[in-house]
Amino acid sequence: MDRFRQIETFVRVADAGSLAAAALEEGVSPVILGRRIDALEKRLGVKLMYRSTRRLVVSEDGVAFLERCRGLISEWDQAENELTEGRRAIGGHLIVSAPAAFGRKHVAPLAPQFALDKPELQMSFNLTDRVVDLVREGYDLSIRIGGAVDPNFVAVKLASNRRVVCGTPAYFAKYGKPETLDDLPQHNCLAFNLQGGQNRGWYFRRNGKMATVRVGGSLDCNDGELLHRWVSEGLGLGWRSTWEIQQQLARGELETVLDEYALPDYDILAVYPQQRYVPAKVRYFIDYLKEMYARPGYWDGVA
Repeated sequence: MDRFRQIETFVRVADAGSLAAAALEEGVSPVILGRRIDALEKRLGVKLMYRSTRRLVVSEDGVAFLERCRGLISEWDQAENELTEGRRAIGGHLIVSAPAAFGRKHVAPLAPQFALDKPELQMSFNLTDRVVDLVREGYDLSIRIGGAVDPNFVAVKLASNRRVVCGTPAYFAKYGKPETLDDLPQHNCLAFNLQGGQNRGWYFRRNGKMATVRVGGSLDCNDGELLHRWVSEGLGLGWRSTWEIQQQLARGELETVLDEYALPDYDILAVYPQQRYVPAKVRYFIDYLKEMYARPGYWDGVA
């Protein structure tokens, strides 16, 4: 009996929860699937699952083996599809979500070059600071910056990024620099309002733990680019991503403070739904973005 078929059957039965349900999916009788499981257990010398007429339970050894089997099947599917895709052009409709400001500067402008030699590919972008529901709203891919990722999705790091407190030299000359997080409430902090989704405060790492500092200032809004402009004009402090201010830092137009408290893992991510086979249009676009972001000088505007 085919060893790979036995493994596929084991995974299918475990995921379906019963021989009957798995047999219905494959279009065979439960007896056939039971024989495959029996043969697999006999060959391995391990009980993988306990079966009865009412329920099916994967054994402790079976649980560990199940995860390895899922990985093998995924790699096999990927290898087959990569071989097939190598003989045809990447096509279809790639629908991408990205944060508004980041998408305008670092995602959408890179798309024409990516699609240049892919005439069968159509690309659509939705640039929004809202966290979209990938599955329900029909997105293939979402570019996100920091934040938690649902375990039902895959997150691929595209580039490093940090969230830092910054201001102009003129602001610091007039009002001084905060030395600790406790100094922030005494400064004019320009932040998102309730509609901007950041009403809880700014997040930092203090003594190895997450710390939240509630800030306030004379201006707030729901638009990141407007906040960035206000900070650049010296109107107050901002909590901005390094991807957004890197060029200004290099030119000395902005300076960072409280760097020892900055969150270290606010990286730029590509997020897509868990699936056995990741479409080529998704995989290749992710690889392309990683390559572009890794080019020397890219974030300084000299790549």
